[in-house]
Amino acid sequence: MSRKKDLMLNTIIIAIGKISTQAISVLLLPLYTSILTVEEYGTYDLIITIAVFLLPFITLLMEESMFRFLIDADTDKKKKQVVSQTCIYIMLSSLFFVILIFVIGQIFSIKDTGIFILYLIANIIASLKNTIVRGMGKIKLYAISNFIGSLIVIICNIVFIVCFRWGYYGLIYSSIISNLLVSIVIFIKINVWKYISIKDLNKEKMKDMIKFSIPLVPNSISWAVINLSDRVVISSVLGTSANGIYSMAYKFPNIIDTIYNFFYIAWKESASRVLKDEDSDKFYNKVYDSLKKFLYAITVGMIACLPFIFPLLIKKEFTEAYLYIPILVLAIYFSNISGYYGGIFSAYKNTSIMGKSTLIGSAINLFVNIILIKFIGIWAAAISTLMSTYIVYILRKKQINKLVKLNESSQILRIIIFIIALASYYIDNLLINLIVLLIVVVFCVYTNKEIILDILKNIKNRVTH
Repeated sequence: MSRKKDLMLNTIIIAIGKISTQAISVLLLPLYTSILTVEEYGTYDLIITIAVFLLPFITLLMEESMFRFLIDADTDKKKKQVVSQTCIYIMLSSLFFVILIFVIGQIFSIKDTGIFILYLIANIIASLKNTIVRGMGKIKLYAISNFIGSLIVIICNIVFIVCFRWGYYGLIYSSIISNLLVSIVIFIKINVWKYISIKDLNKEKMKDMIKFSIPLVPNSISWAVINLSDRVVISSVLGTSANGIYSMAYKFPNIIDTIYNFFYIAWKESASRVLKDEDSDKFYNKVYDSLKKFLYAITVGMIACLPFIFPLLIKKEFTEAYLYIPILVLAIYFSNISGYYGGIFSAYKNTSIMGKSTLIGSAINLFVNIILIKFIGIWAAAISTLMSTYIVYILRKKQINKLVKLNESSQILRIIIFIIALASYYIDNLLINLIVLLIVVVFCVYTNKEIILDILKNIKNRVTH
């Protein structure tokens, strides 16, 4: 199987495992927004964002290092060595941070410390599960486990929020239960214990893995800061209700991010495996061109579709969120292209630029946010996010050409259509929206016809064989 087909097949497998549950999750938005208050949703979002911010400190992102080193491990002994370094390090580090967070929570009487710790532990375990399964090339098992996990979350959300009326606690408990249950089952299935042994701890291997993972920490933290600073600044200056509005606006761009992640999960593996091939540059360029066309299609497509979809999904209290979505959608576009570059940096084990670029982006985000928040309110968070992701994109784009020469196609027509879609979005006239939607669909289908045909061909082959 060619590298491109392999990448596409893995992406399809991952997508099949997640799309159905993501679609159900989106359709349940009216249910969540009708039961949860704006303040509750804002509080929930803040708790989750803080957790995402802390996780890289706790794990040192050794799971990312484990994934990259597992790809190069060609024997069970080497795999055991890589998994042992990671799991033992993360277990000890997690124990230390759990005690620290508990003590801080007791001293300052912080509400929800216990559930916060449980959420952290469940996410760490789930991350280890996902990385081990992917690193060992068990992509189907990865997709199935995440499908079941998402299904459990949805069922628990309905039970806890609708039946028990637990509010935002229901959302958090759903995630904890899902992550722990699925992880335990998968660990038993792959017999993970045979890959973990204190005897396999190796100083040199540990140094190499930490050398790889350390630059990823500021990268991950900086992305978290971009999200966290928005939430903290909005909550502090404008209140949790405003954060609830902003969080709802982010829900739609996150759909694009989710779709991209189907590809990115498969891409990180393919980018590393193809590195040894003579035509690796050619492969990187083919994928790059296809990815940009596809990302543009779902970006401008979402902007063209939302005037029709948004009023059906979101209740009146969250209507203001509509204003900020296009800016955040564009920010996600640049963030995802930056992620593509990151896959190549990771393949070359050159992760330092990832941390540096995102650190600069997060600093810009925080500065612009603080300066503008009192003058333009929530707009400040959206604008600062767009600026920071664009800066990261530019910085990485300059550096990537030192490793791989990526070709750029003309963007003029795409920019014109994007501007037309954006104008139509804010004019919000039914006839204009319909005409623009038709133009966008025709253009996006035409420019992505090769991708569409390849996907259909792969699905047909899977069904008939």
